[in-house]
This record gives sequence, structure tokens and C-alpha cells, in this order.
Amino acid sequence: MIRPMEEYKKKLARLLAETGALFFDDGLVLKDGRPTPYFVNMGMFRTGRLSLELGSYFADMMVEQGLAEKVDIILGPSYKGSALALATAIALYERHGHDLFFDYDRKEVKAHGEASKKGSLLVNRSLFDGCRVFVVDDVATSMRTKYDLLETLAREADALGIEVTVVGIGIAVDREQTTAVYDETGKVVLDRKGTNAILEFVQRTGIPVHSVAGIRELVRYIDEERIPILVKGKYAPLDETTRARFEAYLDTYGSTP
Repeated sequence: MIRPMEEYKKKLARLLAETGALFFDDGLVLKDGRPTPYFVNMGMFRTGRLSLELGSYFADMMVEQGLAEKVDIILGPSYKGSALALATAIALYERHGHDLFFDYDRKEVKAHGEASKKGSLLVNRSLFDGCRVFVVDDVATSMRTKYDLLETLAREADALGIEVTVVGIGIAVDREQTTAVYDETGKVVLDRKGTNAILEFVQRTGIPVHSVAGIRELVRYIDEERIPILVKGKYAPLDETTRARFEAYLDTYGSTP
């Protein structure tokens, strides 16, 4: 039985379609080398309104799942996660009255100004002993960025002599797919499922991963409501061929629903 879709998920689905952040086309290739019938580009949330809207979906998800009261700092990995952390912190305060710190990492240690005596890889230097951190990011495929951020946090905590707990990872859209499989030459093997990267991450780290929405429910809602979406450069409701390609893709590379 499919549970009723939360309102913030419906709003996200509509905005993904409206902005072209979710689109379908031929010839799309993921970073890992696999072909894909669709792509999610959260960089299309590039105005103040859209940024705040996206932050509100994270905020609503955190409150609905009881996370807001368990978090002190919203942390976003550079670069797209940086804006997400700020937008989520603002939305949590404006919509729900939770005034939390936000922070994001930098690519190299700052060693001047306020960081002259002790460099830091976190821009706002918001960590404190016993703090609870919630990481936000746009999508997740291999979870490599999240592993790297955990290593950064561990180094920062060790340098400061404090305890830091990551209570969860939040992603805007779960692609609900397995990782790529490569042959001995490093070439991607098509039509082969890898492992469930998110499940592996949870098992390895003990840190839960929360998504604002999964790609299956987003596309299902867009299709059922006949919402125009960008397909091969033109806005139109999903056609049967595009829907079939999407379903076949998840049959081939998708994780278990």
C-alpha cells in the first residue's frame, strides 16, 4: 500500500518540474559513466525564492521525522551543499522556530584572519564540544562526498579536542540506484547492478540517511498529476515512452524499493 505523499514532497516535485531541475533526454551520462534517461540538477534552484523553497523542504522533513530537536549544526559539503545548509537553517527558524548554526567546508585550510592561530576547514567554525551535526546535500550516488566530509569532521574534532556527533545525512533527491560496476580496465560494465551505496554507508558508519523524496515517488506524482516536465527540451506531461525508459532504467540499475 502506497502511503499518502507529504505536502512538502508534492511541492518539491512540482518545483523540480517547473524549474527544469528534473529533466528527461537522450544521451545523458552520469559521472560514473552509465547512461541515464533523466538527470537532477539542483543548481536550477538559483534564486532567493527557489533556494528558500528548497530549504523549507529539508526543514519540513527534519521536523516531520523528529530530527530538528536533535541537531545543533546544519552542515553542507561544498559547493552545492553550502547554499542548502544556509537555506535549511533559515527555513527551520522562519517556519518552525528552530535557530540552529549552519556551516560548510572549504577546499583548503584557511590560515589567516580569524584562523591565523589555528586553521580550519569549516568556514563558520561552529563546532563545539558535544555538538550534533546534520549534513545536507542535493543528491547521493556513491556517497563519496559524505565519506570525505566525515573525515574532515573527524580531523577538525581531533584538532580541537572535542566530541562531534553526526546524527544524520539529508539528501534532496534519492536516485534510488545502485553503484556502477567496472571491469579490470576500469571501464563501466553496462546493465549490471552494483551495490546499494546508501545502505552500505549506513552499515559502515551507523549514520542514518534521510531523503526529502525518492525519485520513484516524485516521478509517479508528476505523471499522475500530468505536470508538464522538460522532456527532450520541451515541457509536456510524461509520455508513455519516457515513462517506460525511466522504469526500465530502475529495473536495471535501481535499488530495491
